[in-house]
Amino acid sequence: MRIADLAVIICYLIFITWFGARFKERNASIKNYFLGGRGAPWWAIAFSIVSAETSTLTVIGTPAISFAGTFVFLQLIMGYLVGRIVISALFLPHYFRGEMYTAYELMGRRFGSHIRKFTAGIFLVLRALAEGVRVFAVSLVVSVVLGDSLTGVFPAANIEVVSIAIIVCLTLFYTFEGGMTAVIWTDVVQMILYVGGALVSFFLILGLIPGGWSHAVAMGQAAHKFQFFDFHFAFTSQFFQTKYSFWGGLIGGCFLTTASHGTEQLLVQRLLAARNLKESRLALFSSWFVVFFQFSLFLMIGVLLFVYYHDSGQLPPQVLDRVYPEFVWNHLPVGLSGLVIAAILAAAMSNLSAALNALASTTIMDFWRPMRPKTSDTRLLQLGRWSTIGWGLILFTVGLAARHWGSVLETGLSIASVLYGSLLGVFLLGVLTKKPGEWAAIAGMSAGFIVTLVFRTQVAYTWYVLIGSVTTFVVGYVASFVLPNPLPATASE
Repeated sequence: MRIADLAVIICYLIFITWFGARFKERNASIKNYFLGGRGAPWWAIAFSIVSAETSTLTVIGTPAISFAGTFVFLQLIMGYLVGRIVISALFLPHYFRGEMYTAYELMGRRFGSHIRKFTAGIFLVLRALAEGVRVFAVSLVVSVVLGDSLTGVFPAANIEVVSIAIIVCLTLFYTFEGGMTAVIWTDVVQMILYVGGALVSFFLILGLIPGGWSHAVAMGQAAHKFQFFDFHFAFTSQFFQTKYSFWGGLIGGCFLTTASHGTEQLLVQRLLAARNLKESRLALFSSWFVVFFQFSLFLMIGVLLFVYYHDSGQLPPQVLDRVYPEFVWNHLPVGLSGLVIAAILAAAMSNLSAALNALASTTIMDFWRPMRPKTSDTRLLQLGRWSTIGWGLILFTVGLAARHWGSVLETGLSIASVLYGSLLGVFLLGVLTKKPGEWAAIAGMSAGFIVTLVFRTQVAYTWYVLIGSVTTFVVGYVASFVLPNPLPATASE
């Protein structure tokens, strides 16, 4: 155990917890607590979006993808840009008509209270499961740091439990105190830290490769690591089982981003926190450029690690998700390795804090307040804080269970994609049509979820959202001819 590295990590954890808790004074109202008072600049929101979108899954999962494969994962990122265009044109104008706290208030206005609770409930389940995978990813990093020193003292499983508990508790503390303002500004700090850590590790790994950059590029080209596009297309089951084709990336990435950034409270909450529609759009599109740079950087790190292990004759870890954090800890200079590990933890805490605040805001604003409309703002603020604690305990529990669910990056995306289809489908049904009513929308969502589950084992996760959303939209619209619309005509305005 290197004392200097551990000191760097501990100092970071103390600093970021203190920094986030400092924003407590700004949370005198529920608007400040859940939307940051709509006072954050667009660039800070853009960084916050990136932090929520990437997380620890990106930091440790993306290098593993290029280590074992190629750059075709970036095709999915191209779809992310198309999805942002759709969100900007279709959803954001609706979100900025009046004052909304959650994405699901829009569904309540369009269809009614049942669909609002239905969509909000799906988000709660979706985010709890997906965030559990991200929480577990933290234990992979911490076990690398503490594993060698404590393996003889504590079982590896206990190290994972303790590491998850520490990160959850520290993040829960500053999120409880600072609310959305703390989430946004700690995201900014943490994103700068983990991108900086990645850049440092990139150059240090490159320095360990004999022949440097030219040799790494030559080796990567020989192994076809830099393959970016795969234009193969055929209406066969094999094609739809391919995760990262151009068409799967462009179409699947578009639908995935439209669902995640346009219908899920975790990211919609950030867009709602912007000062106006213009700045919300600016933050959304700016975030894509940072995301593209990030994924490219981490994929390149995976290639450098591939070259290093090939040239040195060393065997990589059996669990490829550990290849980057293990290399950082075992090969980078003392102090710097602690900084990069702290950067990986930063990504975890950044996303976890956002999830806690989003889960709490949905619980209070979509379930509690409609049932108790006369609840005072002060009481809602208190309930919001306690809801944050409750969700912290739930995410800790799910994180423990997620230890047995497989590859962290693709598991997290797969879980999200199963439920995203129904969410996106009903949002599109509400924005693009006027005829369907609440029960038709619920019928469509149910059908979309069931069909996605049926095809889940037959197609790649990149197609889940497309299948679910199209099914939801079509079934919901057809059902509108059978099921009456109980709402007045103004509900669709």
